[in-house]
Amino acid sequence: MAELASVVLAEDDDDIREIAVRVLRRAGHTVASAADGAEALRLAHRSRPDIVVSDIDMPLMSGMDLCAAIRADPGLRDVPVVLVSGSLMPGDDRPEQAHATAMVLKPFVIADLLACVDKALQCGHEDGRPPFACP
Repeated sequence: MAELASVVLAEDDDDIREIAVRVLRRAGHTVASAADGAEALRLAHRSRPDIVVSDIDMPLMSGMDLCAAIRADPGLRDVPVVLVSGSLMPGDDRPEQAHATAMVLKPFVIADLLACVDKALQCGHEDGRPPFACP
């Protein structure tokens, strides 16, 4: 397991957000959560997290836009970003275009989400490396 980390979680579905927060906290991580990408970006600016986990389809700012904003910010650009989606089709290159670190497809098993967060924390973010898929 990776060292304990500070996580910003962006998920607009209240139930999924609550479960993900609980699971990440039980794994020992510190979690700040937001219901949209814009609030998640504000949290990231404020807390400088070790990792961001974000749904793709959200109001106000999508996970793709959140990831792109993080990459454009010199203080955040190296933070790993794990994108979570139930709507991506095979061959969709938007996560790569946004410079995501990793992808998790919904529905996911909790252990897979935790493993993906751990792997992203261990690998870190590297520009030019395509996002890896979890599991």
